[in-house]
Amino acid sequence: MDYVEPGAARNLPGLRLALTVGVPGPWSESAKAIFAVKGLDYVPVAQYAGKENPDLVAWTGSRNAPVAVFDDEAPRQGWAEILLLAERLNPELPLLPADPAERALVFGLAHEICGEEGFGWTRRVMMFEAILAAARGGAALESGMLAMLRDYRITEAAIAAAPGRIIGILDMLAARLRDQRAAGSHYLVGNALSACDLYWACFAALIDPLPAAVNPMPDFLRRAYGGVTPALAAAKHPILFEHRDFIYATHLTLPLDF
Repeated sequence: MDYVEPGAARNLPGLRLALTVGVPGPWSESAKAIFAVKGLDYVPVAQYAGKENPDLVAWTGSRNAPVAVFDDEAPRQGWAEILLLAERLNPELPLLPADPAERALVFGLAHEICGEEGFGWTRRVMMFEAILAAARGGAALESGMLAMLRDYRITEAAIAAAPGRIIGILDMLAARLRDQRAAGSHYLVGNALSACDLYWACFAALIDPLPAAVNPMPDFLRRAYGGVTPALAAAKHPILFEHRDFIYATHLTLPLDF
């Protein structure tokens, strides 16, 4: 992917999307997936994991990715804000159902996958255990990494509670998919692709990365993503990954480009 630095991207028109360079982070991959399904072209903007990203902060107010900016509108960082922007830019291919009850269900499931204290947030807490231990031991960490420990509220208590929360979410999603399959649907909500299907397809990497041939992530990250505890391994219901594979095969493309 050919990235543009933030200082240059801020002067460009149209849709720009800040993404983490060299890392298939699930929040960034989800934003890319939404724009791909919608057929929305964008300029990829460089964000660097664990760094201060001062030029990105000066432009968008955020050092993290993803951040979407359309023309001279305000930057959008949260998963829901980015989704709603995409819905507005191409309403002909909706990822939110028209039915209010189904729409509310999509938002609820999406939050459990990628919202604060959801699956992705909590899995990230677990993966920061060694970094927190290093910080507690007096190791010198970059300021950006220290900010992540603070912003994501990574503590020993949060790390201890994380597996139970993750297992509960995985069990819920698996039960939902079984019910949908019994009703004749291939999707998490209703009978059509919605945003929560894309979110799960991307966030599933946090416990079961796609093979290196289609997702050539750095080795350290593959170890971190795939290094699950026995309790988490037991909660890796096959139907969850059957669904991920179906979404990629039917609606997205491989290999990943990041």
